[in-house]
Amino acid sequence: MSLLAFVLVFGAALAHAAWNIIAHGVSRAGLPFLWWGAVASTVLWAFAVPFTGGLGTDDLWGVGIGVLVSGVLHVAYMLVLQHGYRVGNLSTVYATARGTGPFLAVLIAIVLLGERPTPLALVGVAAIIVGVVAIGFVDRGASGSPRRGIDPALLFGLLTGVAIAVYTIWDAHAVRTWNLSPVAFMVGTTLVQIPFYSFAVRRQWGAVRELGRRQWRRILAFGILSPLSYILVLTAITMAPVALVAPLREVSVVLVSLFGAFVLKESRPGWRVAASVVVLAGVILLAV
Repeated sequence: MSLLAFVLVFGAALAHAAWNIIAHGVSRAGLPFLWWGAVASTVLWAFAVPFTGGLGTDDLWGVGIGVLVSGVLHVAYMLVLQHGYRVGNLSTVYATARGTGPFLAVLIAIVLLGERPTPLALVGVAAIIVGVVAIGFVDRGASGSPRRGIDPALLFGLLTGVAIAVYTIWDAHAVRTWNLSPVAFMVGTTLVQIPFYSFAVRRQWGAVRELGRRQWRRILAFGILSPLSYILVLTAITMAPVALVAPLREVSVVLVSLFGAFVLKESRPGWRVAASVVVLAGVILLAV
């Protein structure tokens, strides 16, 4: 992976971790937060489109297909993730999703996109995925008793991971094939999501207004940092294999976990640090 691509993806991880820390708690408001997130992301970043290469292409058909499919995939991802949080352990859902998503993306990129990471890079990918999943299961082991039968957290975590892999591969295909500007593509994707979320919150407009009134600062932070993190990833995808970019962006999980351990004083800091070291080893292997 080139140094520039590495810096872009690591910057994306920092931005992703930052908005998760800032918006901690408010994101659990569910659909009203998703509506505000899509609106804020679209409005705040639309102004940057003329200054970042416009659409990046004259192929309006490609732009339309690319953002429409991506928008639908991102809505599906968020709905599955939110449902998983309602029926299962949050940390297990998150860790399973963030671990299996990159793993599947690597496999799909190798099979469908013809990417061929080096053996050393694949070892780094494996280390990152193992470390990310381990961080989530540190929380799971500390928070509850064993569950009989299929754990819904694992089930919906896996489904969320599938959604992550699918939208990652589609977005990489769209940006590369139609030479789309990452900023315009991201704005189009969030714009497509607004009608879906508007329909979903049609009976909750009071809750939407109240959330906007109380949490506008955090919504603005999300609207700036969440799109920024994905714009950096989309840019990196144009210069590096998806099989390397997808796992490296999950460094955000480590950053959030370390913040929880040392700032919020969450349980088992030693295990969190150990898992983070495994991820760091994987990152170093990707960078060499």
